[in-house]
Amino acid sequence: MPSLFKQGDVMIGGIFPVFNKQLSSTSSFERDPPGVRCAGFDLRAFRWTQVMIFAIEEINKDPTLLPNISLGYRILNSCASPTNTLRAALTLVSGPEEMESTSPCLPPISALIAESGSSQSLAVAGTFGPFRVPIVSYFSTCACLSDKAKYPTFFRTIPSDYYQAKALAALVKRFGWQWIGAIQSDNDYGRNGILAFTEEVKKLGVCIAFVGTILRTYKMDKILDVVEMIKQSTVKVILAFVPEGDLYPLMKEVVKQNITGIQWIASEAWITAARPSTPEIYRSFGGAIGFVVRKMAIPKLRPFLTGISPYTDKGAAFVRDFWEVMVGCRPPLPGELSGTQAKSEMCTGTESLMNSQDVFFNVTQLRVSYNVYKAVYAIAHALHHLVFCEPVGGKAVRPCVNISEIQPKEVIAHLQRVRFTNQFGETVFFDQNGDPPASYDIINWQLRDGQVQHVTLGHFASAANSDYELSIQEEKIVWRTGKMVPKSVCANVCPEGTRKAQIKGKPICCFDCIPCADGTIANSTGAADCTPCPQEYWSNERRDKCILKMIEFLSYHEPMGIALTVVSLLGASLSLATMLVFIHYRETPVIKASNSELSCFLLFSLFLCFLCPLTFIGRPTVWTCMLRHTAFGVTFALCISCVLGKTIVVVTAFKATFPGNKVATKFGPAQQRIIVCSCTLFQIVICVLWLKLNPPFPDMVFRYSNKKIVLECNTGSEAAFYAVLGYIGILAAICLVLAFLARKLPDNFNEAKFITFSMLIFCAVWITFIPAYVSSPGKFTVAVEIFAILSSAFGLLISIFAPKCYIILIKPEKNTKKHVMEKNLNKTRL
Repeated sequence: MPSLFKQGDVMIGGIFPVFNKQLSSTSSFERDPPGVRCAGFDLRAFRWTQVMIFAIEEINKDPTLLPNISLGYRILNSCASPTNTLRAALTLVSGPEEMESTSPCLPPISALIAESGSSQSLAVAGTFGPFRVPIVSYFSTCACLSDKAKYPTFFRTIPSDYYQAKALAALVKRFGWQWIGAIQSDNDYGRNGILAFTEEVKKLGVCIAFVGTILRTYKMDKILDVVEMIKQSTVKVILAFVPEGDLYPLMKEVVKQNITGIQWIASEAWITAARPSTPEIYRSFGGAIGFVVRKMAIPKLRPFLTGISPYTDKGAAFVRDFWEVMVGCRPPLPGELSGTQAKSEMCTGTESLMNSQDVFFNVTQLRVSYNVYKAVYAIAHALHHLVFCEPVGGKAVRPCVNISEIQPKEVIAHLQRVRFTNQFGETVFFDQNGDPPASYDIINWQLRDGQVQHVTLGHFASAANSDYELSIQEEKIVWRTGKMVPKSVCANVCPEGTRKAQIKGKPICCFDCIPCADGTIANSTGAADCTPCPQEYWSNERRDKCILKMIEFLSYHEPMGIALTVVSLLGASLSLATMLVFIHYRETPVIKASNSELSCFLLFSLFLCFLCPLTFIGRPTVWTCMLRHTAFGVTFALCISCVLGKTIVVVTAFKATFPGNKVATKFGPAQQRIIVCSCTLFQIVICVLWLKLNPPFPDMVFRYSNKKIVLECNTGSEAAFYAVLGYIGILAAICLVLAFLARKLPDNFNEAKFITFSMLIFCAVWITFIPAYVSSPGKFTVAVEIFAILSSAFGLLISIFAPKCYIILIKPEKNTKKHVMEKNLNKTRL
């Protein structure tokens, strides 16, 4: 295998993809197998080889790092193939091919710098792990290589993709992208990178719409499948976790089919690559943003690079290919000058690179090249520790270990604890996994003066508290579609008043927005669920705010309340007026015949009954709730007790007309008062017990309507409530029975017919009241109760007292003793 070689006391191997495409392969590991051919000279990889040589020569000139010890190197090409990388590694271990048969044996390599691709590094690290050969990679980022159990000898100077996945996820979160596509290379680098990224963004609620897989060796139909996947998707942001060589065929097809309007996110493998950074590719990939390792300048490197010449060392591998790409002609070799065509392609020997402005010679923004540089110095510092048993800078220069006895496993032990500050002020060390700390620059593709430039926007790095910080100067971003960051969502954020409803069979980022149900709200955008309002609140029409429910109670200001109040006061006034009439005409026969004392008691109780509805109107309070039911119960008990007394008086008066009947004499005014007081007192006892044990109280009722709160008086004890009503009903029933029995007494004397009629009205009203009371909602329940009170009171007032007032006020000629007694005498004669 062709190699760059220099002998030294300690040998370091190097494997680089100088040619990035393997045309054919063979399973034979013989030297110079004829079946292996590589193509695609890679200038960037060739510069990596030169940086390794430059660093080794710089160390050899340093009198303090490895004094009196020379480093040698042997660098081979991997052809970007895992199998060829393994073959190159085994070649390095087996011994240099440049040795003459008579030359003395050279020491084996003490460390290996390899490789750029993660798949290649996995092949080498997995094979060389048991042999304890240290491997330091400069560009293999797969997180899988951090597994020290599998790869105990692997180190690298580039951060693991574990950190890059976190950085990419932080970037996606920063710009609010929730619906993105992903492209991975069909190797360990791409698969592991996308897997780590997917795990990170899922924590942030980001969905991956699709994952396309590509590889540089894929046929065009597979590339076209991925292009079609991009065209059919609605995503506006795509992450490409792919090496440059694998992505380039896809990039050309995307440009060919004029696919634009997509924001590309790049992994560190291609964001700064030179080949795709052209105005043609920029048409579709302009504004691409991604992460790269931190840049560094090596000022003394440029003279070294410009000094590369095929005429200086004619046997140096890869230099003729480099010269042909850089200068455009082939350096002459013996036998190649014959023929006109050959002469036109051959160099004259006067060409020079000293004034070249090619990006190859720009040493101010080195990234991967600087990682190669650090890898060489890390090995050198580990060797210094091993040889001199102390850090660099100590006074002792006498080796404590014989150079010829150095074993690769001893180099590993010192690499694990190497820590130094290089001449650029950077601290170089490896963590317990053999990785450097996370540190990335954020790069954006911009077009200036017709050339694609990689502009640094910020960085992502480990913070002091072991978290990670993302800083980005967004004002410097010049997107190809303006300065607006593109929006990429599967569904727009649900507005306030709606919630997300997952669409079956689609990712979590694809959803419908469903309005919140009544009584629930979403007062922020993107709500997953609607929040129920508190019991006293209800949702507004937009479902984004809870508002107080409408308070409902029978008030004095509404038409129904005004009407009931007027009727109640009217009844009270009529009762009071009738009482005044009775008092004024108390000496007339009609009044005397109807028992004036009981009549006045009855009119007073009716007056109170008419005033009871006033306690039912208005906002319920503790006092009004206790008063309304008890006042109602006591006043009606008093009223019916008076009616009962009048009924008994009528019956006893009739019995007194029979000779020898002494009932009337036993039922005088005192007995009448006892009946009224005792019947009323019993109701008072019930009400007192009710108020003492479980009194009525104001209550908020929600069951009638979702949008309003009904304020009403809770009876407290339903048993007491129905006991009060039941007692009144019993009194009314007794009155009805007695009055019914006395209904045929002489008309001019007796009130039995009127009492019977009034009791029929009273009982009918309250029997009808029960179902109406139970079925009426809200304030109508109170209205029904008031209506029952007023109806029954008016029934008693009109039925009992209207005929008498008619005679007293309208027909005074009938208000005589003769008229009262006449009909009675006639009936007695008959």
